[in-house]
Amino acid sequence: MTAAARIEAQELQGAQALLNAVSHSFENKVVGQNRLRETLLIGLMTGGHILLESVPGLAKTTAAQTLADTVSAQFRRIQCTPDLLPSDIVGTQVYDAAKGVFSTQLGPVHANLVLLDEINRSSAKTQSAMLEAMQERQTSIGGVVYPLPDPFLVLATQNPIEQEGTYVLPEAQMDRFMLKDVLDYPSPAEEAEVIRRIDAGVFLAEAKQTAVASLDDVRRLQALTHRVYIDPAIVRYIVGLVYVTRHAAQYIDPQLAEYIEFGASPRASIAFSQAARALALLKGRDHVIPEDIKELAHRVLRHRIILGFAAVAEQVQVESVIDAILGSVQTP
Repeated sequence: MTAAARIEAQELQGAQALLNAVSHSFENKVVGQNRLRETLLIGLMTGGHILLESVPGLAKTTAAQTLADTVSAQFRRIQCTPDLLPSDIVGTQVYDAAKGVFSTQLGPVHANLVLLDEINRSSAKTQSAMLEAMQERQTSIGGVVYPLPDPFLVLATQNPIEQEGTYVLPEAQMDRFMLKDVLDYPSPAEEAEVIRRIDAGVFLAEAKQTAVASLDDVRRLQALTHRVYIDPAIVRYIVGLVYVTRHAAQYIDPQLAEYIEFGASPRASIAFSQAARALALLKGRDHVIPEDIKELAHRVLRHRIILGFAAVAEQVQVESVIDAILGSVQTP
C-alpha cells in the first residue's frame, strides 16, 4: 500500500475557500457556538459521529439543520422516546393488500445527516439498532441490506438534567461516537444577538439557508482530509496518551488514577488521528501538530474514560483526569 499523496498548495487553498464559505453561512444562522461549528465540521470531514451534551435551548437542532442546508445534505431529526421502536428508525416492511406483496419503507436514518435528539430516552433495544447503522453504515430490513447515503453523519444529543426515564448509553455505543462535545450557554452579547435575529426573521421556516457547497464538495473534503500528513512521532504521542488512560497509576497522581475504572479503547487513537487531520485542514495546514491533539483531547476522551463511583461521589470531572494525562506524556 502506497502512502497518500501530499496536499498541493492549490488544493489547500481550495479547501480553505470552501470551508470558509461553509463556516460563514453557518455563522449567518447560528450565533456564537464556534467550538460546536468546529466539531460539526470535523464530523462532516471525517464521517465520524458526534455526541452533543447540553441543557435544552442551545441551538443544537438549528446548528445541525443549518449545516445540512449549507452543504445540500438530506436532514432528518428523530425525537427519541421510550416507546420508539427500531423499525421507526431503520424502516420496515408494509403489506400491500391490493398487490399481495410486501414493500419496504426506509426509515429516517436513511439521510445524510441524522439528528437523534435525546438519544438516552430511547430504549436499549432501539439504541442497539443504531449500532449497525453507525458502524456498518447500512441497515437490514427483512433480510435485505440497504446501504446508507454517502456522506452519512449521526449527531446525537443528551440532556445532562432530567435523568428520570432515561437509558444510559452502553460503553460500546459511546465508543462509536468519534467526539463528544459539551456546549456552554451563550454570552449576554450573543444571547442579545439571538433575539435580534429572531426579530429580523432569520429563523423563519422560509428563511432557509442557501447551500454554498454540494455533497460532491463534502466527499472531496473527506478525501483531502485523509491525505493530511501525520508524523509518526505524533502517532506515538496519540498512542501514548491512550495507553496512559489504561495504566494511569504509573503516570499520574495515584489518587486521581484510582478514579479511573476503564481506559480508552483503540478507537480513541483512531478518532484522534482522524479528527486531528480534519482540525489541521480547518486551520489551513497540510500536517498535524501536537497542539491539534491537545485541543481535541477532551472531545475524544471524555466519553471513553469511565470513572468509578468514588469520582461521582467526590464530583471529580473527567476533564481533570484528561488534563493530568496530557501533562504526563511528553509532547513531541
